[in-house]
Formats: sequence, structure tokens, C-alpha cells
Amino acid sequence: MAAGLQVSGMTPLTTIDFPDHLACVLYTQGCPLRCGYCHNPELIPFQTDTEPLSWSDIDDFLKRRQGLLEAVVFSGGEPTLQPGLREAMLNVKQRGYKVGLHTAGVQPSRLKAVLSQLDWIGLDVKAPSHLYARVTGRHNQAFKNRQSLQLLLASGIAFECRTTVSWQLLQPEDVLLLARQLAAMGVTRYALQISHGNNCLDPRLQRPVSLATGQLTELRQALESLFTVFEWRG
Repeated sequence: MAAGLQVSGMTPLTTIDFPDHLACVLYTQGCPLRCGYCHNPELIPFQTDTEPLSWSDIDDFLKRRQGLLEAVVFSGGEPTLQPGLREAMLNVKQRGYKVGLHTAGVQPSRLKAVLSQLDWIGLDVKAPSHLYARVTGRHNQAFKNRQSLQLLLASGIAFECRTTVSWQLLQPEDVLLLARQLAAMGVTRYALQISHGNNCLDPRLQRPVSLATGQLTELRQALESLFTVFEWRG
């Protein structure tokens, strides 16, 4: 029963985490990245003193919600680093749910191992390659993220790319450069998520910088022109 999956929290109902579906979200523990704007810093450590949710309790919840919920999304943290992820996804499928995944693409081989179980994926693309370490606090992640994106493009599975932005870390021209790179690779669905500084890992980012309305409007129009589906969140 999904041994090795450490789930530290759950959102029992959401309409925004799996497009056009009522879903619940399971938050797994542990992430190798150190994004300053991270609003779930309690999920970063791989080892905590907090008792994880048992899979039997989660499974009981899913049994009770059959016919009401349509999908289960594995988020985090970074779910693909959980050894019990594939088994948990199989359990969810057996209950009749669609399966979604939120991932930063930190380990392409781990993503590849669960692709066959997925119906939808949200891939976090943190920054243009030359700024990736500034945002994530880790080196070599830009390359791994692009490998993960190539897997998704070849898979035929529905997915979106999305970038969370703190204007202390990225400028509009950085976002536009990244978006153009993604569009050139074949990405058709993209979202920009503006950090509001709530519960940020880096205290310096808890008071977000605002940009001029005209600057934001120009960026939004440019992004809308690049993708079949574009969302500006926040």
C-alpha cells in the first residue's frame, strides 16, 4: 500500500490544481531545491518530526469521495523523489481517479518511471538557464528540467509549464526570454504565477516588489501571443 510515500498534508478539494477537474492534492515531504519564494518551506526537509498521513487514511478518504472527486494530484515538496510514488498512483487509478503531478523536473529518470500512470502534469520551469541557480539555489537543475520537459513533449500527456516569479529574482525580460524558449520547444500551455511573499523561505522576498502597470501589461500581452493557452495567476 504505497509504502515509502511520505505525505505531510492534503487539500481535500480544489478546482485549480488539475485543469477542468475537481481534485484533491497530496503534498509529499522533501525537496532538493531552495527557491527563495517557496511558500511551503515546511515541506523542504526530507526528514521531519511531523507524523505523515497514513496511506490507509488517504485511501479511506478516496473511497468516500468516489463519484465526487475526479482526480488526485501529487504535489510537494518534490513527489518524484518519493520511492512509493508509482505504487500510490496505481492505487489511485484503481479507485477510478485520474492522476496529476506537480513537479520541478529535478530527476528526469524518476519522472520517466511514472509517466505511464499520469493524465496531467504541471512542470515548474524556474528561470532561463543562466538564472536557474539564482532562483533554485542549486546547480545543474536547468539541464535536468529541460530533459524532463523533453520527456513530456514526447509523451503525448497533457501538461502545462509554469513559472513562479518574484520580481527581486527575475525581470520581465527574463520571463519573456524563458517563454520564447519554451514556445520554440513546442510548449503550448504556460502560466505565470506571481509570488506575493506569503510564508517565503527567504525573508527578503516576503515584501514583494511591484512593477509598473504598463510594464506588466506589455509582458502579459507578449506572453499571450506565444501560447495557445496562457494564464496570469496572482
